[in-house]
Amino acid sequence: MFYKEILSVIAVVLTFIAFVPYIRSILRNRTRPHVFSWIIWGSTTFIVFLAQLDGGGGVGAWPIGISGIITLYIAFLAFVRTSDKSITQLDWLFFSLTMASLPLWFFTNDALWAVVLLTTVDLLGFGPTVRKAYFQPFEEEPIFFFIFMLRNILVIFALEQYSMTTVLFPAAIASACFCLILLLIIRRRVVSKENNARAQLNE
Repeated sequence: MFYKEILSVIAVVLTFIAFVPYIRSILRNRTRPHVFSWIIWGSTTFIVFLAQLDGGGGVGAWPIGISGIITLYIAFLAFVRTSDKSITQLDWLFFSLTMASLPLWFFTNDALWAVVLLTTVDLLGFGPTVRKAYFQPFEEEPIFFFIFMLRNILVIFALEQYSMTTVLFPAAIASACFCLILLLIIRRRVVSKENNARAQLNE
């Protein structure tokens, strides 16, 4: 359907809107991304894209594929600009789980299991951001996560076939972004009240 192609194009545009400022920040040496983390996120996203195509996702899968390519490009920038390359055991665990999705997909002949594993890895990747959002809510931008939430909602509507294989990843990431936005809003209000109370006590 033509409207699905339009939704897919809008989702692609939103992907660039979200990523371009971040890439500019890297090129200006203001942001130092963790190369291994971005390799993991890029790999998971692109493999999910392939699984969505296999599941009949059609044009609705393309924003996920483009997002995966851009994410891998950010990993490349992180590497060539000697950004944070420290690798922890948790990084290796996530990377191993990501790579395990390929043989899992091959031997089960079912892309759903790969998508379930990759979605789990991506959601676990939200953990450090959630912790930071709770303790330092003003250091994360809700608009960034809102754009990705909206992008993934559009991806779902743009899918040509609906199944757990095609819907799980964008639905899970959209839900995670929504929860993170709520956390940021709530914590910002709480922290602002606490700071105001301290300021009044010091007057």
